[in-house]
Amino acid sequence: MQTSFWKEISTLIRRDIKLELRQKYALNGLLLYVVSTVFVCYLSFKRLTDVPTWNALLWIILLFTAVQAATKNFSTETRGRLIYYYTLASARSVIFARIIYNSLLMLVISLAGYVIYMLLIGDLVQDKPYFMLGILLGSLGFSGILTLMASIAGRTHNVTLMAILSFPVIIPMLIVLIRFSKNAVDGIAHSVQNPYIIGLLSMNLIVLALAWVLFPFLWKD
Repeated sequence: MQTSFWKEISTLIRRDIKLELRQKYALNGLLLYVVSTVFVCYLSFKRLTDVPTWNALLWIILLFTAVQAATKNFSTETRGRLIYYYTLASARSVIFARIIYNSLLMLVISLAGYVIYMLLIGDLVQDKPYFMLGILLGSLGFSGILTLMASIAGRTHNVTLMAILSFPVIIPMLIVLIRFSKNAVDGIAHSVQNPYIIGLLSMNLIVLALAWVLFPFLWKD
């Protein structure tokens, strides 16, 4: 059963990647969104030297980019395609494949966004490995939460509902990410950072557990 589970996930992920490489509208649209937002920030602020502002602005951009990516999850799927998924794989395989795919997409966008942000706004990061770890955990967390909430909102075909459901859940993770990444920008000792890493990993695991438990009930509806 476990082998079948991972086989279904890999099949669905390959399908999503092939569709994206064929159409490219999601990746190109998100990249355009990030570049445009960062450029507007550059026109407004030029080079930022204040660490809290620099850090918070980057995470605000990444958060709203993740929201833009998540709106295309389940609300755009036709009923026929959902029925096809239902016959192809289990509910848990569908949600985990979508979370993994969205996490990969969000990670690519986040890294590209950081590079563009660094070139235009400035690079203040002293501890780059831990800052990159923050981007990785943030991409996983944002994608997991928003994908799960998009699956709930998709049942009503109301994209606005996804944002309403997501933000109360995503704000605690955003607060931890901002503190963790600010410490990385300042070059704070790793021993201070470890509790934040544990907290972010715990939040990601909770989201995955909720997806494992709740999505099969939504899938049967």
